[in-house]
Order: sequence, then structure tokens, then C-alpha cells
Amino acid sequence: MKYLSTFFLLAMGSVLMVWGCKSAARQDELQLSAAFIDEQLDEAIAQMAVLADGVPAERMPRTFLGDTSVTSDTKWWTSGFYPGSLLYLYEHSGDERLLLLAKDKLRILEKEKYNKGTHDLGFMLYCSFGNALRLTRDTAAYNEVLLTGAKSLISRYNPTVKAIRSWEGWTYPVIIDNMMNLELLTQASELSGDRQYRDIAITHANTTMKNHYRPDYSSYHVIDYNPKDGSIVGKKTAQGAYDESAWARGQAWGLYGYTMMYRETGEPAYLDFASNIAAFILDHPNMPEDLIPYWDFNAPDLPDDSPYASRYKANRDASTASILASALLELHTYTQGEISARYLDAAEKMLKSLSAAPYKAEQGTNGGFILKHSVGSIPHGSEIDVPLTYADYYYIEALIRYKRLLEGKPLFD
Repeated sequence: MKYLSTFFLLAMGSVLMVWGCKSAARQDELQLSAAFIDEQLDEAIAQMAVLADGVPAERMPRTFLGDTSVTSDTKWWTSGFYPGSLLYLYEHSGDERLLLLAKDKLRILEKEKYNKGTHDLGFMLYCSFGNALRLTRDTAAYNEVLLTGAKSLISRYNPTVKAIRSWEGWTYPVIIDNMMNLELLTQASELSGDRQYRDIAITHANTTMKNHYRPDYSSYHVIDYNPKDGSIVGKKTAQGAYDESAWARGQAWGLYGYTMMYRETGEPAYLDFASNIAAFILDHPNMPEDLIPYWDFNAPDLPDDSPYASRYKANRDASTASILASALLELHTYTQGEISARYLDAAEKMLKSLSAAPYKAEQGTNGGFILKHSVGSIPHGSEIDVPLTYADYYYIEALIRYKRLLEGKPLFD
């Protein structure tokens, strides 16, 4: 995405200086071999072939339950991850068949650029069309999709609340997941020269930083606002163990989101914030030795009167680990010394754990999904201990990022 307006080049010049000087690891820092990374990516391609056979032409893969493939329409929030995964694997292999399969799914996904009923357009459009633009440079095919999608997303922004609304219902709910949709906005400003998208992304990130986080840098899942005056109605969870718990995937969304916002803006406060979130995660007493988190960091300590204590104290979430591994690889490139080495070491351990039993499926099994043992939402009884399309996406992304480090390339073109 090289087509920057003059104002944006000036605004971003200092950012490039901030992170461009350390965007690749020294080769002697890296503990995973190129052969190991290539093996995982090649096996991911083989699994995608199995997955593709079970996905109808007008649907997207979502999960695999028992012996049944579960798919979604394009309105579902995870609809962008499958074409995004195909595009990452095309980047690795150069296999045009993967690109053609991705483009076929982009064809049915494109209509979601008009969808103003969801905050998840970053997941849906940037993970898919954003990767397509990055790899093909076909601005004629993809710029308009991303810009229309960004315009739809900011229709959900309330300048009084200073945040983008997540769900309908509640009063004006904003969830931590929404940090992941801001990259679509920063890139929309880069593509269009219109600063409003970037400004809204920054404002939303700052509001979330102020209101979502506790003193220990754990995040609430949901902050419910009064849209008339911006006051806070409640601090809740929807997918965590209880309101004051640390729902694991939410912590990962925050780490990834603030690391990304540092990349996009060069604002030191975002880097500091991401580092504090990382410390909460990596220093947590309930972080397992293999670094694949429980579905909620407080799950092992649930009291007997918790509705989840009898069955769900021990469930791990591979999707959280995939997101964390990708985020930590990026965060390590923006830091120095022991702390940088710690982030890299943690990401490597997560990738090694995810690339072996019990988390990685045997070839040809698991409905074609790569990873097992992810958790969607235990409070909703939904997608518990199953493969998930976004777990695979961020796992592949982390492998691609690691491959770029091995090749001495920056993580981002």
C-alpha cells in the first residue's frame, strides 16, 4: 500500500524512522529453523486442501464439530479468515491455485463492504482484501472494497462516546475485540489521503486504553456507555468467566491491537501499553508451561459456585496462543535487549507448542483445520474445545512473520 498522500507521508515519516530501524531480528536470535517453519506451512497447505473440499461455494469455513464441517455465510464475523489464510499460504508457496481459491471467496465476501450492522469489518475485509492488495498490488480490484468497508465501519462511531459501537442491544457496548478492526481504518487513510479514518482509529484506541483496562493491565471484555454523554454504564463480560476476570482472547486482542497501533502511529504510549499488557499475560501465575493459555486467566481459580467450575477450569484456547504468538513476534521487533528476547522466546515456545500434539491435528483429520482445542464462548455454550478458522489464520500469520525474520526481511513491506 504505497499510495500515500503528501500529508500522510509527512505524518508517517517519523513513524517509519521509529520502527524501521528494528523490524527484523538478528539471525542468531532465532531458535526455530527455516526447515521447521516451512514444514508447518507446507502441512498447512495440505490441510487447506482437505478443508476446501468440505466448503460449499457460497459459504466460509467456521469450525468442525464431531465429524461435521460447520460453515457460515459472509455476514458472520469470521468470514475473512479463510481467504486470508489462503493468501498467506500463497505468499509462502507461490502456488497460484491458492490465490485463485482465495479470489473465489473474495468474490462472495465483497458485498460485506456495505455492511453497517457490524464492527467486525476489519476482521472480515482487512484480513482478506487487505492481504490480497498487499500481495497483488491490484489497487483497481481492492482499494474501493477497503475504502467502502472503512466508510461503513465509521458509520458506527459516536463522537460523544469517542468509540465505535460493537453490538446492538445493551446501551452502547464497546468490546476489546474492536481494537482489531482499527487497522482497516489506518490503512484507509493511507489509501485515500483522508485523515478521518486514522483519527477515529486513534480516538477509539485512546478511549479503550482509558476505560477498558484495570491497574494490572488486564482488560474488561465489554464497556457499556451512555451514548448521550459518554459516561460508563457498566463494565462487563460476555465471553469471560465473570465480569472482573481476564478473558484470555480479549487480552490477546488488546496486545495485538496496541502493538499494531504503535506500528501505524509511532506513538510511544501505545508501545508502552502493549508492553504492559504483555507483562500481565506472560507473568500471570496461571499461564501454563507450554504457553497455551486457559480460556480465561482466572479459570483455574474459579470458585465452586461458578457455573463453569465443574467443567471448564482446564480448557485451553489455541486461538489465544496463535494471536499472542503473532503479536509478540511484532512487539519484539520494536523493543531491545532482554525484553525483546523475552517476547521472541515466548512466541517461539507458543509456535512449538501449537505445532505439536495435542494442539496440531494429524494430517487429513480435524475437517481440514490445522489446530485443535480452541474456545469460542463458554458462557454461550458455543464452539468449546474445537478448531476455529481464526486460530488457524493467526497461527499461519505468525509462521509467515517468523519466516520473514529468518529471511532477514522486515515484517511489513
